Amino acid sequence: MTLAKIVYASMTGNTEEIADIVAEAFENMDLEVEIDECTQVDAEDFTDADICVVATYTYGDGELPDEIVDFYEDLQEVDLSGKIFGVCGSGDTFYDEFCKSVDDFEAVFSKIGAVKGAESVKVDLAAEEDDIQNLEAFAKSLVEKAQA
Repeated sequence: MTLAKIVYASMTGNTEEIADIVAEAFENMDLEVEIDECTQVDAEDFTDADICVVATYTYGDGELPDEIVDFYEDLQEVDLSGKIFGVCGSGDTFYDEFCKSVDDFEAVFSKIGAVKGAESVKVDLAAEEDDIQNLEAFAKSLVEKAQA
């Protein structure tokens, strides 16, 4: 069975909700899903997954959230060659660097050999109906890439 692992960082609950939407979409496609807060897992745990997803918010003017910095740094040392990845998250369009943490994680995944399975999804604050549809399509693309 295909295993999708989702690691998230959430301060207000918006990004946790985003991670839950993606997890539910995976479950509806009969995938095994593991979902954890970034402080509860090691980056190395992604080596056991077929699909690796990070859901993160962007803090202030484009900074990674404090609680995900160690995970981000550790991820750069993990070989995920051939693993399918996707990144999603929340931000605030008020800031110039909207959802920059999503872009930062996408760059790391590409650097460590993972294969992009879907375009990143960036949500302005809380997920609305359009965002939910985009996140479900994101999950579907990841599954299609993993099963190709």
